[in-house]
Amino acid sequence: MAYTTTHAPYGVVERLRAFVETLRENAAQRAAYRRTYRELSRLTNRELADIGLRRCDLETTCAQVAGR
Repeated sequence: MAYTTTHAPYGVVERLRAFVETLRENAAQRAAYRRTYRELSRLTNRELADIGLRRCDLETTCAQVAGR
């Protein structure tokens, strides 16, 4: 019987590249969350009600917009 080895589908370089890409995606999501939260939190309660939001819903709404 011959000795065979199996290799992981990704080498070190590919795993590092995937890790960096994940970091970039997470940074983009955080930036979108912060930007949306900052913009919505500047609105008055009446303006928020006009677009169908309550102030207590901001975190959930921003997370949905950011894709979290």
